[in-house]
Amino acid sequence: MNLRLYVDVQKLEVEKLRKGKNKVEEDLDSLKTDYKKLRLLMGSAELWKTSEQWCEEIGEEKNKADR
Repeated sequence: MNLRLYVDVQKLEVEKLRKGKNKVEEDLDSLKTDYKKLRLLMGSAELWKTSEQWCEEIGEEKNKADR
C-alpha cells in the first residue's frame, strides 16, 4: 500500500517536472526568436557597434557641434 502511494507521488512529481521543462523550453525558444529579431533590427539601424565606434562617433559629433 505504501509503495503504491509512493509510486503515485513520484509519477505526479515527474509529470510536474515535465510540464515545467516544456514551459522552460518554450520560453527559451521565444527568447531566441526575440534575440534574432533584435539583432536584425539593430543591424538595420546601425546600432550594432563597439564601444570604441560609439566613442569615436560621439567625438565626431562633439567636434561638429563645437564648430
